[in-house]
Amino acid sequence: MDKACGEGLMPNAVARLAQMGVVPPAWGTHPFRGIRYIDATSGRRVCAEADFSQGPGLGVRRLALSEALRARAHAMGVELWERTEATGFSADGSGVTVRTSSGTAHGQWLIAADGLHSQVRKWAGLKATVGPARRLGIRQHFTVQPWADHVEVWWSDRAEAYVTPVGPNRVGVAFLWRGRDQRGDMETFLKYFPELTGRLGPPESTIRGAGPFDVQVAGQQAGRVLLVGDAAGYVDALTGEGIALGLEQAEAAVALCLRNTPEAWSREWTALTRRHRLFTRLLLGVAARPYLRRMVIRGLAAVPVAFQLGLQVGSGGQRALPMAR
Repeated sequence: MDKACGEGLMPNAVARLAQMGVVPPAWGTHPFRGIRYIDATSGRRVCAEADFSQGPGLGVRRLALSEALRARAHAMGVELWERTEATGFSADGSGVTVRTSSGTAHGQWLIAADGLHSQVRKWAGLKATVGPARRLGIRQHFTVQPWADHVEVWWSDRAEAYVTPVGPNRVGVAFLWRGRDQRGDMETFLKYFPELTGRLGPPESTIRGAGPFDVQVAGQQAGRVLLVGDAAGYVDALTGEGIALGLEQAEAAVALCLRNTPEAWSREWTALTRRHRLFTRLLLGVAARPYLRRMVIRGLAAVPVAFQLGLQVGSGGQRALPMAR
């Protein structure tokens, strides 16, 4: 199923997927070497870029990633209930029973990865609150040969544009902005970036949106239910770390269930995501202050090694990637 997504996999996510044996099809992928920041709001174009030290990232059309995950799950003998809607669950001392449009499923634990507006989270009674900025995002794809081997982040005082190569003749463009301050649509945001708009070909996908971001959850575990990924809590999409974090959390949650210690999940989740949450909030603080943002980008352009170090810190550095067997 398609969904709003920046579609850029950072190097740690690429490494985890490779270890899992997940290989997205070539039609929906394109590698990139790093990140490029572009800001021309002061009347003078400033550009800073840095390459990843851990290896390349990968632009992946979300449909291509889903196809690869599905194929790998089938190959491993996983039973998939596709086109099936969960309608509720009940839990007791013996396990969890999930009610769906295709029947009921029973297991010892329920690991829920049903997104930012998780229905399982509501059923489990885990309260979620949205931060005051109410950041939102939209994305669309355009037919054009990628012109850069970096993910480009274009900055304006009204929004950010994230340009990711996701195929031999396709780029994805995502806009993030403060929904509290303005309503947004693709046509309006493209006008904020005339240089970028001039490079784009015709649109080739439906516009999709997501948000509001900055969802804080009062606990990531309730009884036999564990929340992972966006359902467990979210700060913002601007770092592109969602897939990597989701994979890391899923592995850790399964490990706790195998040890029969799910009650430790909220504490484990907090430790796993602390660095990312702090780093993301730092970037949000810079992005919200135009003068500071321009000063930081000029500094990164003057000292590229600082930018590269920031990318390494933001994507978890050279952490080992042990996979559960």
